[in-house]
Amino acid sequence: MNARKSTARAKSAGVSTGLLIAGLLLLVAPPAVAADGPLAHFAGNWSGAGKITVQDGHSERIRCRATNSATGNSLSLSMRCASDSYRFDLGSDISSEGSAISGTWNETSRGIYGNLAGRVSGSLIQASASAVGVNATLSIRSSGSSLSVSIRSPGSEVTEVSVSMSRGGRR
Repeated sequence: MNARKSTARAKSAGVSTGLLIAGLLLLVAPPAVAADGPLAHFAGNWSGAGKITVQDGHSERIRCRATNSATGNSLSLSMRCASDSYRFDLGSDISSEGSAISGTWNETSRGIYGNLAGRVSGSLIQASASAVGVNATLSIRSSGSSLSVSIRSPGSEVTEVSVSMSRGGRR
């Protein structure tokens, strides 16, 4: 009987250890992307820093946070950035059909609203955005736990923004 009890304890310990390891893996594993679809790479909470350049060529460091959510073929972007002299709140709703994307964008702190169109290829979005008096190109690249955003708008008050962000953290 002692041998049976010992074997039963060993089996029970093996099951408990297996469950403990599985539980630990769930705690340390990176969170799965909740969304599925061509724009899911860009979903998540992001924060980081970069550079903003204005029309006269002056540039300064900028800090940004983004909250992006993807559902199916749609992506909702919300990015808030601030430097010592500038602040902007950029939002966008994008839909994809194959590799083509289209949607709307807004910069609420300046009251600018417009349309965008472009392409998504894997973890890269390249698009053109337009509104009355504003034309810009944008590039958004996701790479694992990092997201880079580049916006160029020659002739505008803010001519370029370049930001590198990490998922949930600062860079």
